[in-house]
Parts: sequence; C-alpha cells; structure tokens
Amino acid sequence: MTHATLLLGQTLRFAASPFADGPEAAVHDSRGGVLIRDGIIAEVGHGPDLRAAHPQARVVDCGNALLSAGFVDAHAHYPQTAMIASWGKRLIDWLNSYTFPEEMRFADPDYAARIAARYFDLVTAHGTTTVCSFATIHPASVDAFFAEAQARGLRMLTGKTCMDRNAPDGLRDTAQSAHDDSRALLGRWHGVDRLSYVITPRFSPTSTPEQLEALGALWAEHPDCLMQTHLSEQTDEIDWVKSLYPGARDYLDTYESHGLLGARGLYGHAIHLEPREKDRLAEVGAALVHCPTSNTFIGSGLFDMAGLMAAGQRVGLATDTGGGSSFSMLRTMAAAYEIGQLRGTALHPAQLWWLATQGSARALHLGDRIGNLAPGMEADIIAVDLASTPAIAQRHAEAEDIWESLFPTIMMGDDRAIRAVWVGGAPKTMVNAA
Repeated sequence: MTHATLLLGQTLRFAASPFADGPEAAVHDSRGGVLIRDGIIAEVGHGPDLRAAHPQARVVDCGNALLSAGFVDAHAHYPQTAMIASWGKRLIDWLNSYTFPEEMRFADPDYAARIAARYFDLVTAHGTTTVCSFATIHPASVDAFFAEAQARGLRMLTGKTCMDRNAPDGLRDTAQSAHDDSRALLGRWHGVDRLSYVITPRFSPTSTPEQLEALGALWAEHPDCLMQTHLSEQTDEIDWVKSLYPGARDYLDTYESHGLLGARGLYGHAIHLEPREKDRLAEVGAALVHCPTSNTFIGSGLFDMAGLMAAGQRVGLATDTGGGSSFSMLRTMAAAYEIGQLRGTALHPAQLWWLATQGSARALHLGDRIGNLAPGMEADIIAVDLASTPAIAQRHAEAEDIWESLFPTIMMGDDRAIRAVWVGGAPKTMVNAA
C-alpha cells in the first residue's frame, strides 16, 4: 500500500474563479485536511473525516495554519536577483543602468548557478513553488535555472532571453542564433521532469523584425510551448516601439505580425492597451500578467484589473523581480489591492489569493496541475501562519471570518508567514509531525 501523508489545518481551495462567481467560489474549512500520495493530492476534505478514513497515514498537524496551494509567480527575471531594489530610474534608464550590466555577468556559468540557487532559496522561503522567469541571452543561464529547479523537484519555467539590438555588446545575439540556441535548449529541457521551456523575446525594442520572425517560426514548430514577452509597460516605451516599427498598428502588432500572438502567449504588464489590442488578446485567449510592485516601483502606471477581467481577459499575477521590489507574492497581492483601490475597485481577498495561485497557474496553462488544492493536483502546498507578527496577530484576533483573518497577512505578511512548504509532496521547510 502506498504510504500517504495527511496534512491537517485550515484549508482554502477554489471551486471556480471568484472574479466570475464571487467569494463563494473559495471553499474554506477551519478543520480541513489534504491527503498526499506519491507527490499528488489524493483527497481534500474535512480533517477529522480524512484522519478516520486513513488511520495509517503519516499526520502532519499544522494547527491553525492555513493550507493552500503554493504561490505561482507568472513573470520574473531571476538574473536580476542581486540588483533588486535599485534606486530611481524609469524603465529604459533602469535597464541600461542596472539590468544589462548585471545580466552580462551570466556569461559565467558558475555565477549563473550561484544566483539560481539563491533565487530558489528566496522564493521558496516566501511560499512560491512555481515561477515563469526570463533568463539572459546566455544558454548557461537557462541551464543553471533548470538544473537547480530539477535538483529541488520544482515545477519551473524559463527561456533564453533574445535581444539582437538596443542592448550592450555582450548581451546581443542574432536572429539565427536566438532561434538555434532556443531550439537546442528547448530540446534539452522542455518536458523533462517538471520543467517547461518558454520562447522568450525580451520585447520589441530589443529585437529586430527578423528576430521576432525567427522566434515566431520556432513557436509555430513547438506550439505546446509558452511564449513570454513584455507589452505596453510605459508610455515612453510605447513611443519607442512606434519609432522602431512605424508600420505597426500598435505595440501588440509588432508581435502579431511576426507570429508571436497566441493563446499560449504571456504578455507582461499590459497597462496602456489600445482597444484593438484588448480585443485581439481576448479573442486569442492570451494571458496578461499584472506586476504591481514593479509598476509602482518604476512608475509605469495602474493596471486595469477590474476592466480587463470584466472583458474576459486571462490574467496572472507576478513579482517581476528585480523590477518588482519584493520576492513575496503576499507583498504582490497587497500592491495589486492598492492599485485596484487607486482605480476604484477593492479586490476581495479571495480574488487576490486566486490570482496568486490558480489564476497565475491558468495563465501558464498549468491550472490542471498546480495552483489549487484538489485531487489529482501536484502537491505543491504551503502552510500560512495567519498570526505571524505581533501587528498581524492583534488584527487577526479580532477577525470574524476567514477573510478578516487572511487579509492582514496579505497586506502585512512576509516570509515569516510561511510556516511550511511542500514541493511535490516533499517537505522543504517543516512543522512538527504528529
């Protein structure tokens, strides 16, 4: 008989999207349980009932901690780990002053490996179990990320960032080498264990039409892959795109006309969208990825979560480290709430938590594998302490329902709130077992 582990605590799962069905789409059990077998969630239910039904299971009692799917970060730059929270620049200056010099260091495979290990230590401590990350132009940066993720059993996604213009010497490839290197890396890593390759043009200003065309052709050859890039982050960026692509109808058209618009496309930021762009993105079912701490830190603008969701867009949530100023999806949820308030919509805690788990998983086309507590899902699970600091604890003590209990952690929580993490059912940080 397969050995099973039973996690006990409060449980939070989603039967549907709370954007469509309201907070009732979230299912909370104050005495819940999650049964794990062979790295997969076998059952989710009332804790005492599961304990009675599975007396041989190893029990891990998390007390009043909240058991949830691990966080899913749908857009990040792991090579920017060491220069996160760099002061005072708009996007283009920020890239030239901080990002590009740091990314040049990833020509050294040993450095790439050290940063990959540091990055996974940081995000796991914050309860994030899946990330879709940009690498650098160096194939070694992809190898380092995937090798470290594979060693840790993580479900992770990345791709070689492609740039053949408007970048420094040492950070440019060519249309041909971008295609060939990406294809070789895809062949080496995509679908191995829990790893997925993502075709990755950084954004239109740093790719010639020829490079975008080559990457569009690669995507057509491998339509099961995701494609990630940036779209309409800042107004001066949009003006730059218009000057570089004078024949394009809009920013999105620079991708669309080169085969880089599709259902498995991930478009980071998407703040300043034209009506045609919104219509096409919704029509093809592409994913928009909201990066709120980055948008405020770099001064990009206010993402229209309510309007885009009402229009049927697919939306994920992300830290965008190191443009984003935190590795924490809790801090990211808090920033999303604050941006929603500035746009006149108070996002409900159920909506925020869904965005950081199932919503981002759906954006990555992994909603059937991760991002929720449900039978058949991979057992990437976190235990969240809802009273992790004195400030949070005193507010939590006055809570009258789960949302009043959870919201202070969303707004004020950090890595201290993550009591335990399981990856594929294996403990990475651990509470005491009963």
